[in-house]
Amino acid sequence: MKQPTLHWLKDPRHLLALGFGSGLAPVAPGTFGTLAGAILYPLIAGLGLPLYLLVVILAFLLGVWVCGYTARALGVHDHSAIVWDEVVGLWITLAAVAPSWPALLIGFVLFRLFDILKPWPIRWLDRHVQGGLGIMIDDVLAGVFAGLCLWLAAAVGWLPASGNAVGLPIL
Repeated sequence: MKQPTLHWLKDPRHLLALGFGSGLAPVAPGTFGTLAGAILYPLIAGLGLPLYLLVVILAFLLGVWVCGYTARALGVHDHSAIVWDEVVGLWITLAAVAPSWPALLIGFVLFRLFDILKPWPIRWLDRHVQGGLGIMIDDVLAGVFAGLCLWLAAAVGWLPASGNAVGLPIL
């Protein structure tokens, strides 16, 4: 198994798969990858729900390709440095509610919890689906679960609701 270095970031496929370098963090690369997703989130948060979802779908499809490519280059199915799946997973989480700082913070924590704990069926997907799709799909489902929790929080009035159809009011 190879270890990626800064040199790997010269290849745009590795650059994305490694979360713009966040996956090279010596500790908690998945958390740093999620942080990269949080940093990029304001760039897409105000797009309105249809365009936001299109960006997320395209990011997912691109992720299947670049994560699979980088995994093959590293010689391991889901190397911890591959974190584009965390970026997309967080964006899926945040699609459930209106953009706000509280939603971003709570969504970040919820997504990391579901991604780390991997309750069924997330763990099953993580263990049984191979390639780039396998790398991406467990984080997609973790994002869906975390998003449902955010949506419930909005439904009871703890967070602004209405999906991602409004601009980011606080960012």
